[in-house]
Amino acid sequence: MKSGGTEESSEQDPKALYEKGLEAFKTGIFLSAMKCFEKAIALERSPAALSRLGLCLAKEKRYFAKAISLCKEAIKYDPRNSEHYLFLGRIHLLAGQKKEAIRIFRMGLRNAKDPDITRELERLGSRKEPLLPFLGRGNPINKYLGILLKKTGLR
Repeated sequence: MKSGGTEESSEQDPKALYEKGLEAFKTGIFLSAMKCFEKAIALERSPAALSRLGLCLAKEKRYFAKAISLCKEAIKYDPRNSEHYLFLGRIHLLAGQKKEAIRIFRMGLRNAKDPDITRELERLGSRKEPLLPFLGRGNPINKYLGILLKKTGLR
């Protein structure tokens, strides 16, 4: 009998391909993970594989539009899974869309308290509301009043 029979059958099993891709994903080998997720999705479109493939595409190939589309599809199928929001937010960060990433991360936190999303938001930081909300954030009065109160420790 052939020794390649097991390997050949695992190439046709979407779960085995997903597991293989997940292992590569966790170790940071995104190109290998991407190939496994692509094969798994060709056989069965699972939300977990879709969102991970999206992040791999963004990291390796910088195909942000396709990556965002895949993550949104995963969210459509599995809207309660905060991991999809985490990956979508990270894709937006890679694309230089910080505001959108923060919005997506916050949406993910509404579904579940994910420590990875919380860490991302803490790392990004958040701005406080302007002291005088009727003036724009860039108004010099708001700007310098905020700087002054920050330095005095009142804000």
